[in-house]
Amino acid sequence: MHRAFRATGGPKGKTMSRRPKVTEKSAAAVLQYHFQKKPKKIRELHGGLVNFVFEAEVEKDRLIVRISEEPAKLQVYLKEQWAVGKAREKGVPTPDILEVSTEAIGMPYMVSRKNVGKAAHLYPNRIDICRQMGRYAAIINSIPTSDFGEVFDWSRNKLSRKKTWTEYLQKELNGSGRIEFFEKEKLISKAAAIKLKAQLVRANRLTNKPSLNHGDIRLKNVLLDEKGQVSVILDWEECTSNLAPWWELSIALHDLGIDEKEALLQGYGISFEEFSAMVPTVKLLNILNYWTAISEAHRAKDKKRLESLALRLSGALDLFSIG
Repeated sequence: MHRAFRATGGPKGKTMSRRPKVTEKSAAAVLQYHFQKKPKKIRELHGGLVNFVFEAEVEKDRLIVRISEEPAKLQVYLKEQWAVGKAREKGVPTPDILEVSTEAIGMPYMVSRKNVGKAAHLYPNRIDICRQMGRYAAIINSIPTSDFGEVFDWSRNKLSRKKTWTEYLQKELNGSGRIEFFEKEKLISKAAAIKLKAQLVRANRLTNKPSLNHGDIRLKNVLLDEKGQVSVILDWEECTSNLAPWWELSIALHDLGIDEKEALLQGYGISFEEFSAMVPTVKLLNILNYWTAISEAHRAKDKKRLESLALRLSGALDLFSIG
């Protein structure tokens, strides 16, 4: 998925080293501080350039500790905590976040209960899962929010908020700038750029009120119970206040097969006629969201990756519609 792409290599493909500042001792210090008991069986699960994830036990509780060296990550954790709480109130199965703070170690961290279930992308009956995902997406999108973008009701900040959809498209997404960059780097044709800019103008006219969007409802972020029912929807890091269902669907439908796409729309409650009217804007948002992957590949001078992304943007991989 384009929004999840992360550059992993430095110059000439050398692996970027990670500072060993965050260790299992860091996670132990967090749990000792909050539970006043020594944790056991601490192990690092995975990590990236800004997130370190550990699993541990405190008595009978199995816990997950996420730690970041980036101070700004605290705001992301707080946003997740707010969104998860609102969604849970509506009956959406979400992670149980116990604490977000910097108090114990001076770095942002999140403590939550370990989620139990089978990864949905490994499950054979994806059609039914996609229907469930659609139903939950509709519930999440029914939660009203204020303003547009990453900074909304969860934050007390005022100056960084985008009050209107148009302001969000122009300033936070930089729609015109991204399209011009794609054309300049020959990732899209001049004719395609003209078409996208015209659609951007039409998208500006949408006047729907914002609502909560998970921003990454995909099979990899869903766990199932023994009966194949969704037990938890994970990874709320990309949650946003945005137009629904346009924004939500631009991400959720991205890497599904045709039958799975139809199932998700059915679960959401959108008719195919209604969705047909949404398609131009959904496609526009999908293309604009390739910015992260494209800009990182461009900085890394990853020619092969850029060629792959250009192939996607060209529409050549769409084999099921009359262009």
